[in-house]
Amino acid sequence: MTVGESNSLASTAGRETARPSPSAPSSRATVWIISAGVFVVNLDLFIVNVAVPALGDAFDGSSLASLSWVLNAYAIVFAALLVVAGRLADRYGHRRGFLLGLAVFTVASALCAFAPGVGWLVAARALQAAGAAALMPTSLALLLVDTPAERRPRAIRSWAAIGGIAAGLGPVVGGVLVEADWRWVFLVNVPVGVIGLLAGARLLPDARPHREGPFPDLVGAVLLTLAIGALAFALVKADAWGWSSLRVLVPLLATAALAAGFWVRSARHPAPVVELSMLRTRVFATATLGALLFTVAFAAMLLTAVLWCQQVWGYSAIRTGLAIAPGPLAVPVLAVLSGPVVRRLGAGRTAALGCLVFAAGLIWWALVLDTAPHYASGFLPGMVVTGTGVGFALPTLVGVAAAALPSTRFATGSAVTSMARQTGSVLGVALMVTLLGAPDGPGEALDAFRHGWWAAAATAVLGAVTALALHRPGAAATAPAARL
Repeated sequence: MTVGESNSLASTAGRETARPSPSAPSSRATVWIISAGVFVVNLDLFIVNVAVPALGDAFDGSSLASLSWVLNAYAIVFAALLVVAGRLADRYGHRRGFLLGLAVFTVASALCAFAPGVGWLVAARALQAAGAAALMPTSLALLLVDTPAERRPRAIRSWAAIGGIAAGLGPVVGGVLVEADWRWVFLVNVPVGVIGLLAGARLLPDARPHREGPFPDLVGAVLLTLAIGALAFALVKADAWGWSSLRVLVPLLATAALAAGFWVRSARHPAPVVELSMLRTRVFATATLGALLFTVAFAAMLLTAVLWCQQVWGYSAIRTGLAIAPGPLAVPVLAVLSGPVVRRLGAGRTAALGCLVFAAGLIWWALVLDTAPHYASGFLPGMVVTGTGVGFALPTLVGVAAAALPSTRFATGSAVTSMARQTGSVLGVALMVTLLGAPDGPGEALDAFRHGWWAAAATAVLGAVTALALHRPGAAATAPAARL
């Protein structure tokens, strides 16, 4: 989560008026409660990737195609419900929305931990995502209600930094937990969630909900969920069934029909999941498309990095986490340093540079890595280079998208950008499942991973081309970059 995105979500705070209680909650208590919830949600995005190979072993050697839904179910539901959950919280109260989201996330984490099979785990992950979708849009709003105006910029930066910390710690924490048992990847959320609920019910600021306006489009959210899911299903199964197979063509046609229905709903509903008028703002639409393309490449990189270390090089889960950590750890630092670069080059060129640097890291892996482990001279440089690309590209694109909209549309626009990123994550994972397939032997595995890295690099280059469009006449070439 970036500060540009955080500023967007922050506008939801203006929709409620704090109602002081006899014992006003301390700002510090609010910060700790909210930080705990946001941290476990962000951490969950990274630690589960490290657990994928262990899940395959635990569930009778389940295929990568089946296990990919452990990642995709979360991303699909989170993407579809983020805007809806934020609008429901506006109607019924942010405190209520945060506590409900944290409760659902905590219960779902326990269900994930005790899942007897992949199907149960996928369903629990979808429930987990629903809780996260309710928690995230309300967390910053609650924080700002309890924060004096002069301290809000600092609070926003601190809140946004939680995502960066979770990203850096995620691979290592995931590795440690998987070494003990994969179930701890989910159980670790439970005590944090329980403590957060008990403290939040007593200490979080209560507020008067803003009940005006139409009810959000739940049907549109369902159509979007089914459309993204059908597309991911077709991509995941294309390698095994063939692109011309009826079993692949039917979900592709269903995707088109569902997407058309979603578009019609969004055009006609008074409170749609996506306000189509925002997409007519060229800078916002371009930056959001760039973020989607870049996230496709990022999700592909993260999944292949985990699978390469554990399945090709035979690393343990904790060693894999340590191997991956330098990339995410570089992102917060470089996101901060990207500010002067944006002022010098403009946001579009900075984001394009980040995309190209990211692509260079993937190309390095495709050209240098082989089945004989050589981490320091082979894997590590690519990990650092891709992390550098993320630090320059993603916060800048999110910041441009946020800056392109009026303040009255910051919250919804931020949610749409987040939704696009989650959709990109689904497509990136599905693309890699198709390209990796089920290789027979080290030689085929090497070829499959190289194809995957080249495809991900090509997607990042498309993201760079999209970002450069921000420098055309009329675009906000110097829009501020977001900072982690």
